[in-house]
Amino acid sequence: MLHSHLTTLNAVSLILNVFQAEGCEASALLAGSGIGPADLGHADARITTQQELQVCANAVARREDIGLELGRRMHVSCYGMLGYALLSSATLGDALRLALQYPALLGTVFKLRLLDDGQRVWFSASDYHDSPALSAFNAEFCLVSLKVICDDLLGRPLPLLGARFEHTRPGYHARYADAFQCPVGFAAEDNAFAFERRWLDTPLPLADPITHKAMSERCRRLNLEFTGRQAWLGRIRQLLTQQLDAAPGLEGLARQMNCSSRTLRRHLQALGSSYQQLLDELRFERAKQLLADEQMPIYRIAETLGFSETASFRHAFQRWSGVAPSHFRG
Repeated sequence: MLHSHLTTLNAVSLILNVFQAEGCEASALLAGSGIGPADLGHADARITTQQELQVCANAVARREDIGLELGRRMHVSCYGMLGYALLSSATLGDALRLALQYPALLGTVFKLRLLDDGQRVWFSASDYHDSPALSAFNAEFCLVSLKVICDDLLGRPLPLLGARFEHTRPGYHARYADAFQCPVGFAAEDNAFAFERRWLDTPLPLADPITHKAMSERCRRLNLEFTGRQAWLGRIRQLLTQQLDAAPGLEGLARQMNCSSRTLRRHLQALGSSYQQLLDELRFERAKQLLADEQMPIYRIAETLGFSETASFRHAFQRWSGVAPSHFRG
């Protein structure tokens, strides 16, 4: 599935920092994502979740259990304006319910819910529809980071009654004990952790009603802008996806979007992207799908993606992924 959802560079920056300490070059982790070193210097830059997932896949290929470590580093301060709004909430329950209002600002790829049975609450993450190969990684990253947010808000660890995951038990399951310190189950109906209901009514140490009101309003505005950008980007990606064999060019795409090329270019720049970058990203995603069909010749894949010469496609794919199409297929 091709994504139009936007997110921040927080997770990507975390991945680069973790692996940089081990001597891994940033270029290896960014390979195939369309994210360049220059993008990392923009505090308000936005990338698509597909770009983020590509970096995550590169990280998981190097260390299978990296989701647990990354989650522990995603403190509430990583969420910008939303983080301030959560910290200034009156109670833990108020903070968590506010977070659920703005999944786009959280950057989650799950549907988040608080399931309350009257005595305990399950903080649930479900409905994952992205790369199956990254389902365990994303579940680990998500739940550990949510636990860290709760701990940060309370100013102390939130005692858990249990945790569960949709994926089967991994070989490194012993590491879950450090993150959750409670019984952990696998092959469950969703990804979730449970705590006593009384914690929802716990006052937060940094609560401030005036700050909270101001930050909540800024989150509302930011979310409107954020989701508006997502809808606009989704339309662009839809149009380009339908025309990969004969890309319309910036001028042609602008006409289809009923705007000038200057306006289109300005909007793309605001998203931290460009026409060519989006086209390359979509071509790369489609190329990987087509290469999975071993019966389809590479020259036909090149034609389907709008390349006049097979050699041009080979060079482009090498640039996107770091390997030749034949090597990727093998």
